[in-house]
Amino acid sequence: MRRYTKLLAIDTSSVACTVAVSDGDAVVERHVEQPREHTRLLMPMIRGVLDESGVALTDLDAIVLGNGPGSFIGMRIAASVSQGLAHGAGLNIIPVSSLAAVAAEVLDTSDAEFIAVAQDAHMNEVYLGLYARGEGNLPQPIASEYLQGQSVIESFSGHDQTFTIAGQGWQRYPELATINAQWIGKQSAVLYPRATWLLTLSDTSTAIAPKDIQPAYLRQKVAELPRIRKS
Repeated sequence: MRRYTKLLAIDTSSVACTVAVSDGDAVVERHVEQPREHTRLLMPMIRGVLDESGVALTDLDAIVLGNGPGSFIGMRIAASVSQGLAHGAGLNIIPVSSLAAVAAEVLDTSDAEFIAVAQDAHMNEVYLGLYARGEGNLPQPIASEYLQGQSVIESFSGHDQTFTIAGQGWQRYPELATINAQWIGKQSAVLYPRATWLLTLSDTSTAIAPKDIQPAYLRQKVAELPRIRKS
């Protein structure tokens, strides 16, 4: 695992409320899987990792945000807190895919080469991200993240290898795995993003100003497409 700069990572895009801080060598993480409690849990967890690591907010180089896709409310909680902290401390924010964070943990803890991460998007859909093992054993996207219904996953076609599936979406909609069984090999036990893996995926060259954060609202983007086409 590569060395970190001083970063605080936050993700509340799923059932998990997860935060971590790196001081350049060590990582301190808090991870709680408790639905509808993110607002209550997040700030005490952030204070806890900063205190334990001995890193002050003003010592940080940037804040790493798990930017979804995921729960609309959850993404807004993490984005708002990240923006507030970053603005007050004069920091930029590094957005990282929450789906890719799941894939990164799977790649680090298994021999999987291709990963399909699905998180519950409700309305019989999942947020889907497909990845291959890339340079440094980090996830390399092989398709854009998108909303997938309960049907054949077209992005699987053309791949001779089977995919290891991860994420809670496969448990929420087991029929999706059944429909696509010919492309699926193993099922990982990794269900939700962890902040430690956000740190692993962070790239300081992608840091942006807090005001420029745009959470990955995939459903909103899809809803806007018809209006774009008519204009």
